[in-house]
Amino acid sequence: MATLAVIYDVHGNLPALEAVLADARGQGATSFLLGGDYALFGPWPAETVAALRELPDATWIRGNVDRWTAFPEQVSDDQGLQVAIAACRAELGAGQAADLGALSERAVLGGALYCHASPVSDMKSFLPEAAEDEDELLRGIGGARRVVFGHTHLQFRRTRGDGIELINPGSVGMPLDGDHRAAYALVRDGDQLEHRRAAYEHEASARAVRQRFGDAEWTLRTERRLLTARP
Repeated sequence: MATLAVIYDVHGNLPALEAVLADARGQGATSFLLGGDYALFGPWPAETVAALRELPDATWIRGNVDRWTAFPEQVSDDQGLQVAIAACRAELGAGQAADLGALSERAVLGGALYCHASPVSDMKSFLPEAAEDEDELLRGIGGARRVVFGHTHLQFRRTRGDGIELINPGSVGMPLDGDHRAAYALVRDGDQLEHRRAAYEHEASARAVRQRFGDAEWTLRTERRLLTARP
Protein backbone atom coordinates (compact mmCIF):
# COMPACT_ATOMS: atom_id res chain seq x y z
CA MET A 1 0.00 0.00 0.00
CA ALA A 2 1.62 3.25 -1.17
CA THR A 3 1.37 6.18 1.23
CA LEU A 4 2.19 9.77 0.28
CA ALA A 5 2.88 12.42 2.95
CA VAL A 6 1.69 15.88 1.88
CA ILE A 7 3.78 18.57 3.58
CA TYR A 8 3.11 22.29 3.16
CA ASP A 9 4.25 25.55 4.73
CA VAL A 10 7.11 24.40 6.97
CA HIS A 11 8.52 27.94 7.27
CA GLY A 12 11.86 27.01 8.80
CA ASN A 13 10.35 25.25 11.82
CA LEU A 14 12.59 22.18 12.07
CA PRO A 15 11.08 20.58 15.23
CA ALA A 16 7.60 20.75 13.69
CA LEU A 17 8.93 19.10 10.52
CA GLU A 18 10.67 16.39 12.52
CA ALA A 19 7.43 15.64 14.40
CA VAL A 20 5.51 15.36 11.14
CA LEU A 21 8.12 13.14 9.51
CA ALA A 22 8.16 10.82 12.51
CA ASP A 23 4.38 10.55 12.44
CA ALA A 24 4.29 10.05 8.65
CA ARG A 25 6.91 7.32 8.74
CA GLY A 26 5.02 5.63 11.54
CA GLN A 27 2.02 5.59 9.23
CA GLY A 28 4.04 3.98 6.45
CA ALA A 29 4.75 7.01 4.27
CA THR A 30 7.30 6.21 1.56
CA SER A 31 6.98 9.27 -0.69
CA PHE A 32 6.49 12.98 -0.12
CA LEU A 33 4.81 15.93 -1.80
CA LEU A 34 6.42 19.18 -0.64
CA GLY A 35 4.10 22.09 -1.27
CA GLY A 36 6.29 25.16 -0.83
CA ASP A 37 7.16 27.84 1.73
CA TYR A 38 10.10 25.95 3.14
CA ALA A 39 12.40 28.37 4.94
CA LEU A 40 11.33 32.00 5.38
CA PHE A 41 10.17 33.29 8.79
CA GLY A 42 11.38 30.34 10.87
CA PRO A 43 14.39 29.97 13.19
CA TRP A 44 16.02 27.14 11.21
CA PRO A 45 15.73 27.97 7.48
CA ALA A 46 18.84 26.18 6.17
CA GLU A 47 18.50 23.22 8.53
CA THR A 48 14.89 22.73 7.45
CA VAL A 49 15.74 22.69 3.76
CA ALA A 50 18.62 20.29 4.44
CA ALA A 51 16.25 17.90 6.24
CA LEU A 52 13.78 18.05 3.36
CA ARG A 53 16.53 17.33 0.85
CA GLU A 54 17.22 14.04 2.63
CA LEU A 55 13.72 12.74 1.93
CA PRO A 56 13.49 9.92 -0.61
CA ASP A 57 11.02 10.10 -3.49
CA ALA A 58 10.08 13.73 -2.86
CA THR A 59 8.25 15.98 -5.32
CA TRP A 60 8.88 19.67 -4.70
CA ILE A 61 6.82 22.69 -5.77
CA ARG A 62 7.44 26.37 -5.14
CA GLY A 63 5.60 28.61 -2.70
CA ASN A 64 5.33 32.37 -2.67
CA VAL A 65 7.99 32.86 0.01
CA ASP A 66 10.40 30.67 -1.94
CA ARG A 67 9.86 33.02 -4.87
CA TRP A 68 10.33 36.05 -2.63
CA THR A 69 13.58 34.69 -1.19
CA ALA A 70 14.93 34.01 -4.67
CA PHE A 71 13.70 37.30 -6.14
CA PRO A 72 13.50 39.97 -3.41
CA GLU A 73 12.95 42.62 -6.08
CA GLN A 74 9.49 41.15 -6.72
CA VAL A 75 8.39 42.05 -3.19
CA SER A 76 6.88 45.40 -2.27
CA ASP A 77 8.92 47.93 -0.33
CA ASP A 78 7.81 46.42 2.97
CA GLN A 79 10.92 47.05 5.03
CA GLY A 80 10.11 44.41 7.63
CA LEU A 81 9.57 41.77 4.96
CA GLN A 82 12.80 42.73 3.19
CA VAL A 83 14.70 42.32 6.47
CA ALA A 84 13.23 38.83 6.90
CA ILE A 85 14.12 37.88 3.33
CA ALA A 86 17.68 39.12 3.75
CA ALA A 87 18.10 37.06 6.92
CA CYS A 88 16.77 33.95 5.20
CA ARG A 89 18.99 34.44 2.13
CA ALA A 90 22.01 34.83 4.37
CA GLU A 91 21.25 31.47 5.98
CA LEU A 92 20.42 29.62 2.76
CA GLY A 93 23.02 31.19 0.50
CA ALA A 94 22.16 32.71 -2.87
CA GLY A 95 22.53 29.40 -4.70
CA GLN A 96 20.10 27.48 -2.56
CA ALA A 97 17.64 30.40 -2.58
CA ALA A 98 17.80 30.37 -6.37
CA ASP A 99 17.19 26.61 -6.46
CA LEU A 100 14.00 27.01 -4.42
CA GLY A 101 12.88 29.86 -6.62
CA ALA A 102 13.32 27.71 -9.73
CA LEU A 103 10.96 24.94 -8.57
CA SER A 104 7.83 24.14 -10.56
CA GLU A 105 4.61 25.86 -9.52
CA ARG A 106 2.50 22.69 -9.69
CA ALA A 107 2.62 18.91 -9.85
CA VAL A 108 0.17 16.16 -10.74
CA LEU A 109 0.24 12.94 -8.71
CA GLY A 110 -2.39 10.22 -8.76
CA GLY A 111 -4.74 12.41 -10.76
CA ALA A 112 -4.65 15.22 -8.16
CA LEU A 113 -3.28 18.68 -8.91
CA TYR A 114 -0.89 20.05 -6.28
CA CYS A 115 -0.13 23.79 -6.17
CA HIS A 116 0.84 26.24 -3.46
CA ALA A 117 -2.11 28.64 -3.18
CA SER A 118 -4.22 27.95 -6.28
CA PRO A 119 -3.65 26.74 -9.84
CA VAL A 120 -3.40 30.33 -11.11
CA SER A 121 -1.50 32.06 -8.28
CA ASP A 122 0.93 31.42 -5.46
CA MET A 123 -0.86 34.11 -3.42
CA LYS A 124 -4.61 33.83 -4.08
CA SER A 125 -6.10 30.78 -2.41
CA PHE A 126 -9.24 29.04 -1.20
CA LEU A 127 -10.91 29.29 2.20
CA PRO A 128 -12.98 26.82 4.21
CA GLU A 129 -16.12 28.60 2.95
CA ALA A 130 -16.74 29.08 -0.78
CA ALA A 131 -15.90 32.48 -2.28
CA GLU A 132 -16.97 34.20 -5.49
CA ASP A 133 -13.54 33.99 -7.16
CA GLU A 134 -13.16 30.19 -6.96
CA ASP A 135 -14.06 29.50 -10.58
CA GLU A 136 -11.30 31.89 -11.67
CA LEU A 137 -8.78 30.31 -9.30
CA LEU A 138 -9.54 26.87 -10.77
CA ARG A 139 -8.97 27.94 -14.34
CA GLY A 140 -6.80 25.52 -16.33
CA ILE A 141 -6.95 22.48 -14.06
CA GLY A 142 -7.82 20.13 -16.91
CA GLY A 143 -9.58 17.00 -15.75
CA ALA A 144 -8.34 17.11 -12.16
CA ARG A 145 -11.10 16.42 -9.65
CA ARG A 146 -8.93 17.07 -6.60
CA VAL A 147 -6.88 20.24 -6.01
CA VAL A 148 -4.45 20.29 -3.08
CA PHE A 149 -2.98 23.58 -1.88
CA GLY A 150 -1.68 25.36 1.21
CA HIS A 151 -0.75 29.01 1.79
CA THR A 152 -3.53 29.98 4.21
CA HIS A 153 -2.29 27.56 6.93
CA LEU A 154 -5.88 26.37 7.53
CA GLN A 155 -6.48 22.63 7.44
CA PHE A 156 -9.75 21.76 5.69
CA ARG A 157 -11.43 19.68 3.02
CA ARG A 158 -14.61 20.34 1.04
CA THR A 159 -16.21 19.33 -2.23
CA ARG A 160 -17.74 21.91 -4.55
CA GLY A 161 -21.06 21.53 -6.27
CA ASP A 162 -19.26 20.58 -9.49
CA GLY A 163 -17.55 17.68 -7.72
CA ILE A 164 -14.06 19.25 -7.49
CA GLU A 165 -12.49 18.45 -4.13
CA LEU A 166 -10.50 21.23 -2.45
CA ILE A 167 -7.97 20.12 0.17
CA ASN A 168 -5.63 22.11 2.38
CA PRO A 169 -3.38 19.82 4.45
CA GLY A 170 -2.59 22.72 6.80
CA SER A 171 0.76 24.14 7.81
CA VAL A 172 3.56 22.08 9.31
CA GLY A 173 5.50 24.99 10.76
CA MET A 174 2.97 27.75 11.43
CA PRO A 175 -0.66 26.59 11.83
CA LEU A 176 -3.15 29.47 11.99
CA ASP A 177 -6.32 27.59 12.91
CA GLY A 178 -5.94 27.74 16.68
CA ASP A 179 -4.33 24.30 16.95
CA HIS A 180 -0.60 24.47 17.75
CA ARG A 181 0.11 20.97 16.45
CA ALA A 182 1.92 20.64 13.12
CA ALA A 183 -0.56 19.84 10.33
CA TYR A 184 -0.14 17.68 7.24
CA ALA A 185 -1.98 14.98 5.27
CA LEU A 186 -1.52 11.40 4.12
CA VAL A 187 -2.78 9.98 0.84
CA ARG A 188 -3.07 6.19 0.76
CA ASP A 189 -3.50 4.09 -2.36
CA GLY A 190 -3.60 7.18 -4.55
CA ASP A 191 -6.82 8.79 -3.28
CA GLN A 192 -7.65 8.02 0.36
CA LEU A 193 -6.76 11.25 2.14
CA GLU A 194 -6.37 11.70 5.89
CA HIS A 195 -5.66 14.96 7.70
CA ARG A 196 -3.22 14.51 10.59
CA ARG A 197 -1.62 16.57 13.37
CA ALA A 198 1.64 16.04 15.26
CA ALA A 199 2.44 17.67 18.59
CA TYR A 200 5.81 19.34 19.18
CA GLU A 201 7.24 21.97 21.54
CA HIS A 202 5.83 25.01 19.75
CA GLU A 203 6.81 27.39 22.55
CA ALA A 204 10.48 26.46 22.12
CA SER A 205 10.26 27.19 18.39
CA ALA A 206 8.61 30.54 19.16
CA ARG A 207 11.46 31.52 21.49
CA ALA A 208 14.09 30.34 19.02
CA VAL A 209 13.13 32.89 16.35
CA ARG A 210 14.20 35.88 18.45
CA GLN A 211 17.12 34.00 19.98
CA ARG A 212 18.56 33.41 16.52
CA PHE A 213 17.59 36.56 14.64
CA GLY A 214 17.04 39.16 17.37
CA ASP A 215 14.14 41.53 17.93
CA ALA A 216 12.66 42.62 14.63
CA GLU A 217 9.16 43.17 13.32
CA TRP A 218 9.13 39.81 11.53
CA THR A 219 10.57 37.80 14.44
CA LEU A 220 8.01 39.25 16.85
CA ARG A 221 5.21 38.43 14.41
CA THR A 222 6.45 34.87 13.94
CA GLU A 223 6.77 34.41 17.70
CA ARG A 224 3.16 35.57 18.21
CA ARG A 225 1.87 33.26 15.50
CA LEU A 226 3.66 30.23 16.89
CA LEU A 227 2.41 30.99 20.42
CA THR A 228 -1.21 31.62 19.43
CA ALA A 229 -1.65 29.54 16.25
CA ARG A 230 -3.53 32.54 14.91
CA PRO A 231 -2.75 35.13 12.18
